[in-house]
Amino acid sequence: MSRHQWTRREMLKASAALAVPVFVPAHVLGLNGAAPASETVRVGVIGCGGRSRLIREGADVKGFRVVAACDCEIAKAERYVKELSGGEKWGVYDDFRKMIDEEKLDAVMVETTTHARGWITIQAMQAGMDVYIEKPMCLTIGEGRAMVKAARKLNRVTQVGTQQRSMPINNWASDLVKNGAIGKIKTVLAPNFVSPFRWTKTSSADVKGPVDKWWDIWTNQAELRPYSPEIHRGWARWWDYDGGGLCFGVTGWGTHSYDQINRALGTDDTGPAEVLLEESVDPDSDTYKEVGGTTVGGTVVGETGDIDTGTDYHRMARLKGPRAKVTMKFAGGTELRLHLDGNRGPGLGAIFIGEQGKIEINRNKLASNPKELVRAADNPGPNKRPETAYHIENWIECIKSRQPCTADIEIGLRATTLCYLVNIVRDVGLVGQTLKWNPIAERFTNCDAGNALLDRPRRKGYELPVV
Repeated sequence: MSRHQWTRREMLKASAALAVPVFVPAHVLGLNGAAPASETVRVGVIGCGGRSRLIREGADVKGFRVVAACDCEIAKAERYVKELSGGEKWGVYDDFRKMIDEEKLDAVMVETTTHARGWITIQAMQAGMDVYIEKPMCLTIGEGRAMVKAARKLNRVTQVGTQQRSMPINNWASDLVKNGAIGKIKTVLAPNFVSPFRWTKTSSADVKGPVDKWWDIWTNQAELRPYSPEIHRGWARWWDYDGGGLCFGVTGWGTHSYDQINRALGTDDTGPAEVLLEESVDPDSDTYKEVGGTTVGGTVVGETGDIDTGTDYHRMARLKGPRAKVTMKFAGGTELRLHLDGNRGPGLGAIFIGEQGKIEINRNKLASNPKELVRAADNPGPNKRPETAYHIENWIECIKSRQPCTADIEIGLRATTLCYLVNIVRDVGLVGQTLKWNPIAERFTNCDAGNALLDRPRRKGYELPVV
C-alpha cells in the first residue's frame, strides 16, 4: 500500500468536511519541535507599526503565541521584537514569505499599510496561513473580492480587525435593533467621515537612480515615487495608500461605524441599493483641526491607526479633509444618512431610528429612547477586558474549530465596501443623482465612472496572486 503524505490544506479540508472542531496538531504537519497547535497556535506578525501592538490586548487570550515579526524595514521589526517579546526569542524578518517558511507558523496577523494588505494576505493564505487582517482589509472593492475568493478556495479562517464585532455590549445592542426592539428601522444616522487627499507633489518621473529595496516593497501596488516622509509616515491620508485611514477618516473610523451598522441591520452579506451624493465635496473642510503627528514640510503627518476614543471621541474627531454628505438606501427601505459632524453623535457606531424608538450604539457605550431599553438586566455592561482581546480570542477559537469568525472576510468586505462607495460617489461628483448599486454583482448599474473606480491598475511585480 502506498503511503500518502497529507498536506496541511488536505488535513484542514478533511476536518471541515467532518464538521468536527479539530485543529491539526503542529507535529502531524511535520513542524519539528513545535507544541501541538490544538494547544498553541503559532503566530507571526507582518507589519510592525502602530496597530501591530494590539497583541498586548491579547495577552490574556489562551491558546496562541507570537513567535516572529516581519517588516520590510528590518530595524522596525527589531525594535518591535525588543519592545514586545518579553525577552522571548522571536524570529525577525524583512520578508514575510521567509518568516512563514522558517518559523512553521499556523497563522499570521497582517498589520501592514492598507495598500499592501491584499497582496500579502493572499500569499499568506496560499502558504497555508489563517489570517487576522487589519482594517480596512483592502484598498479597493475589487481587491477585497479577490481576497474573499482566495479565502474560500483555500479554506482559510479569517478575522478582519473590526473589533466591535466581538464586544459583548455592542453585540447585545445590535441584537436589540436586529430583533425589533424599536420596530422597523426607518433611518440610520452616522458620521460624515473624511475622504483621502490625492498626492500630487511627485510622480514616478521624479525617481532618479536605484531605489532602496525596502521602499520598493513598501510602495507595493502603488506608483513608485521618490521617498517622502509625508508618504511614508502619513500614508493613511493619501488616496494611493488608503481610503481615509486617520481618526474620523472614511476607512479609519468609518469601517468600524459601518460594520456596526451592518451587524445591527442584518446586512452582513449585502449592501445598499442606492447611493446619493447630497452636496458638492468640500475638498478641504475646515470643520476640524488635525491633532497629533509630526510636522514635515508644513504638513502634519504621523503613524496612522485606530485611536481608541472612549469618552475622548469629540476631542479626537478633528480631521481636516474632503467631505460631503452621502445617503444610502437599502432594499428593505432603510435609509442610511452619513450626515453627522464630528462634534456630535457616535463616531464609531450609529443612531438607529425605528418606528418605536431610538438606539445609539458607540464603542462600549449605549443610549436609547426610551431609556429603559439599554438598562435591561441582561445588558452585559462595559468591556471587562481590553477591547481587542475578545476579537483575537474569537480568531484563535475559530482556527481550532474551523468555524467562521465573527468578522469573517466576507463581513469585513461588506463594511469596507460602504467606505469605498462613499469615496467613489464623492470622486464621481454627481450631486443629487441617485446611483444604483447592485450588491450581488458589486457594480453600479447606471454609472460607468463609478465602476471604473472599483479596482485599480497594479504596479508590475505586485499583481495579486492567482488562486
